Amino acid sequence: MKILFDHHSPFFLAHGGFQTQIEQTKLALEQIGLEVEYVRWWDDAQRGDIIHYFGRPDEGYIRFAHQKGMKVVVAELHSGLGSRSSQARWAQKLLKQTCQRLMPAAFLSKLAWEAYRDADAFIALTSWEARLMQEMFGANQKKIHVIPNGVEEMFFETISEVEKKNYLVCTATITPRKQVLELAEAATAAGTSLWIIGEPYSPTDPYYLKFLGVVQQSQGLIRYEGGISDRTKLARIYREATGFVLLSTMESLSLSALEAAACGCPLLLSDLPWARSAFGDSASYAPISDPVSIIKKLKALLSGKIKHAHCAPKTWVEVARQLDAVYRLCSPR
Repeated sequence: MKILFDHHSPFFLAHGGFQTQIEQTKLALEQIGLEVEYVRWWDDAQRGDIIHYFGRPDEGYIRFAHQKGMKVVVAELHSGLGSRSSQARWAQKLLKQTCQRLMPAAFLSKLAWEAYRDADAFIALTSWEARLMQEMFGANQKKIHVIPNGVEEMFFETISEVEKKNYLVCTATITPRKQVLELAEAATAAGTSLWIIGEPYSPTDPYYLKFLGVVQQSQGLIRYEGGISDRTKLARIYREATGFVLLSTMESLSLSALEAAACGCPLLLSDLPWARSAFGDSASYAPISDPVSIIKKLKALLSGKIKHAHCAPKTWVEVARQLDAVYRLCSPR
């Protein structure tokens, strides 16, 4: 079986977890024996059995794929939608239904809602996203498969004599959606040591520059040295940390949270449905709009007072095997 990968966002414009998800999924599928290529839009001779589309393709895309005998598996992230209030989602659904009645077909085709009718399967990272696909877009429940992201092997390695150190860690892109600046301010107010690992999208971003100012004024409480590309080193940092914190306003399923969990690092996450559906009682949660509560939670996490149930993320190979099963359901041999 030959799988073609396509996606709507060029990697060179914005790094992050989405890029890691696509690259690691491709590597894992190849490890279990599948042939995987990125779609070459300029090559009309390229052929495959399944197109795994990361995003939401339009109606014409799926129709043309079907005409060439290829099935289409859609894996769209619903970070923003899944983080909105129930009232906001209700209003969005009402607006969608109104547009479907009143707007011309040419306009509706740009929104690509019909993908949730025409695609052969859907991959949701969490049960929460699966619910959104069904309730908001009318996807057939039988076509929806919940398959989370995986974690690389080095994060599962058991290392003896790991000395816990008195700091919390946050791994995230330095951007408003991740609330890294606000976390640094809260950690400074709480008097908790925090190591922030990540890069901005642009070194001239005003949000990033303000964040650097908070780091400089924290009197050593906030450690920031940029990103860390050495995955083995990052795994050791998670193992040595007292806790991991991610209080982003929008998320699908945080790869860094999964990596920290695999290393046995206690988690403090945004009190949002994506986090609770993925981690349940294996994490603690803080309301992202309540600085006082965040400060209390940070102090409790650093003091070791917060205990969680064990969390066992999947490896990327386990994820690949689940995807292979979905592909075979779509295109049985």
